[in-house]
Amino acid sequence: MSWHGRSKLPDVGTTIFTVMSRRAQALGAINLGQGFPDYDIDPLLAELVARAMRDGHNQYAPMEGVPGLREGIARKLEASYGLSFDPESEITVTLGATEAIYSGIQAVVGAGDEVIAFDPAYDAYEPAVRLAGARCVRLPLLPPDFRYDWDRVRAAIGPRTRLILINSPHNPACTVATSGDLDALAAAIRGHDITVLSDEVYEHMVFDGRAHASVLAHPELRARSLAVFSFGKTLHATGLRVGYAIAPAALTAELRKVHQFNTFSIAHPLQRAIADYLIERPGTGRDLAGFFQAKRNRLRAALAGGGLKLPPAQGTFFQLLDFSAVAPPGDAEFAERMLTEAGVAAIPLSPFYAGPIRLSCVRLCIAKRDATLDAAAERLAAFARRLERAGA
Repeated sequence: MSWHGRSKLPDVGTTIFTVMSRRAQALGAINLGQGFPDYDIDPLLAELVARAMRDGHNQYAPMEGVPGLREGIARKLEASYGLSFDPESEITVTLGATEAIYSGIQAVVGAGDEVIAFDPAYDAYEPAVRLAGARCVRLPLLPPDFRYDWDRVRAAIGPRTRLILINSPHNPACTVATSGDLDALAAAIRGHDITVLSDEVYEHMVFDGRAHASVLAHPELRARSLAVFSFGKTLHATGLRVGYAIAPAALTAELRKVHQFNTFSIAHPLQRAIADYLIERPGTGRDLAGFFQAKRNRLRAALAGGGLKLPPAQGTFFQLLDFSAVAPPGDAEFAERMLTEAGVAAIPLSPFYAGPIRLSCVRLCIAKRDATLDAAAERLAAFARRLERAGA
């Protein structure tokens, strides 16, 4: 007997990431779509996970996170931003950043509320808002710069607005919010009962001398913000699914009310291993900007002078590819052609917009071995030459 209940998310299907990865595997394509590294993690981390299991850390961890890990996170935040956070009342370990975002939204908004998000918005945002009974107000960031329109933000704020969700460094636009953006955000919500949820999982991946502008370092925003981070991104190990949320004590208490009935606790040996890793590698994260900037530059150099343009990503471990010189607008169609004709998988940006939009760029993941990037670049260069000869 089949189920005939009413779907709470009737229009939500399989994510574009899963779809493109499955197709890439089926077609034998190089997968520069879904954001995961294809190189090995630090062997020390693997050994620390095994040691934690051998040492018997295999039962439930504390709901809010292993104390040693929360203390390590506090040290890391102080080293990164020069700010102090209380491991007991302001730091919560979560099941990746995705759970932190979901639990944070459930904790803050309810039926009839409104949440402002910016397109292209990561696809986990709106479903969490809708499952809370709230409405997501999507404001577009438009190419080529994908910058905030703060006049439009102020106009969108209404009596039902309870949360603004921002993401920097931004996935998939590869942009970085400035301190001026945070000042404008603070000014826009001043006098309103609005919380900020800041997705900062790519905090260390900022390029060309930029500095990450965190809401935690903004005196006005820190008091009303929940910031979300990811060890999966920082440690090149997306399968860890260990993230953390930082918020003032009162907001953290509300987050934990949801977290304890959502995932309750996170894998104990992984938490112990990461805590030990942060002690062994106190500079964790500091080399990521240079590491990924080199990969960005390698891919850009390999495709320089051809019909495919790669405007330098400001942050994340992604890079946009502009195909406007060789094909008409339509990123979904071009991603399909890249996959089937060039043998390289990419992610179109249009699925991350609420309204219809035709774009001339797709997203590539640069968190790959140099050999993978070189092979993809060779295929893409040949594909671009064929398009140019055919007049697209």
